[in-house]
Amino acid sequence: MKTPPDLRPVSGRLGILLPGLGAVATTFIAGVEMIRRGLAEPVGSLTQMGTIRVGKRTDATSPRIGDFVPLAPLASVEFGAWDIFPDSAYTAASKAGVLSKEHLALVKDFLEGIHPMKAVFDPGYVKRIDGVNVKTGTSKMHLAEQLMEDIARFKVERGVDRCVAVWCGSTETWRAPTAVHETLEAFEQGLRDSSDDIAPSAIYAYACLRSGVPYANGAPNLSVDFPALHELARRESVPIAGKDFKTGQTLMKTILAPGFKARLLGLDGWYSTNILGNRDGEVLDDPESFKSKEVSKLGVLEHIFQPHLYPKLYGNYSHVVRINYYPPRGDNKEGWDNIDIFGWLNYPMQIKIDFLCRDSILAAPIVLDLALFLDLAQRAGMSGVQEWLSFYFKSPMTAPELYPEHDLFIQLMKLKNTLRWMRGVELITHLGLEYYD
Repeated sequence: MKTPPDLRPVSGRLGILLPGLGAVATTFIAGVEMIRRGLAEPVGSLTQMGTIRVGKRTDATSPRIGDFVPLAPLASVEFGAWDIFPDSAYTAASKAGVLSKEHLALVKDFLEGIHPMKAVFDPGYVKRIDGVNVKTGTSKMHLAEQLMEDIARFKVERGVDRCVAVWCGSTETWRAPTAVHETLEAFEQGLRDSSDDIAPSAIYAYACLRSGVPYANGAPNLSVDFPALHELARRESVPIAGKDFKTGQTLMKTILAPGFKARLLGLDGWYSTNILGNRDGEVLDDPESFKSKEVSKLGVLEHIFQPHLYPKLYGNYSHVVRINYYPPRGDNKEGWDNIDIFGWLNYPMQIKIDFLCRDSILAAPIVLDLALFLDLAQRAGMSGVQEWLSFYFKSPMTAPELYPEHDLFIQLMKLKNTLRWMRGVELITHLGLEYYD
């Protein structure tokens, strides 16, 4: 194992840049400001509420993660965003309808001071919405250069020393990688040629990496998950992570499926359907955008169950995913699962789950943790794909030769062991060998 990195201390201010100032981003910003004012608790955030065991169980040493590694304090955070609508964060949050009027009123003054920069937008990639706060340029490279100028200006105007970016925008239409994604040289030529194969999210990712800004992809878009931008991330020594925030229904799958596999219970089928009515639901009502989400959701079970290793238990199950746009539901998504399992002597059993969740409430602490952990990784000199952050994603990015780990509990162990490694302390294996010294 390589020597732990020299962690640069926290100093100065951290800018968190958000492509997309919709329900997730405004819920995140409003929540952080309420927490800073002592008006709320950071429930769901590992960086703010989680602990980490150090040493033997008999040592009873479990500091808060925020005390164990040098994370940027919330007081040092500044927010910036891009969006296709010019609404302030307060207006956008009011329209999103996630937080109550009473809660928004507590931080209205702060939210009204955040206005989005003009966005990079292509209606060919997001077909069900359109906006007026959009950049124009002579090429996609010109658009990327404008984003880089935005980042540089934001740092000066807000007095921040470093930035991270977390994609909170819409799901783009599904596209397979092409030759333009293979090398950085090909990608940059594609930007100059305004290649149709380069999505807006990839332009944001390129601009961030060129600016030395760590980047996390919260949607199932290709975005930063292709060889050209992996190459750029390594060249610029910038950490990247993704993709697709692991919130409602998929969160439940990564909790339940490892339990079934641990007990060697078989699976005949897993039917999942969702209804939601926010902007995300409207976008996903387009079949091409839904395809991106479907690919992200369907891969979870296959990687957890490993049917090639357990063909009698998981070699022939049916996995169906549906998402339906239902405007009255707003951001309060309902995820319904019917799970057909079988046990001893192949006797069938069923499990039914109805998760009435709040998508943005589950996503907001993920945005916070990713921002702070990516900043930590940057100060630790870590670059490229940060697989230890798979805990937060439906479709975790990995090195090309590796399959992604989807088991939530293995992901959490990997995350905490990475933090232990950063601090140069012994990794936890749960072998219990302290009693055999």
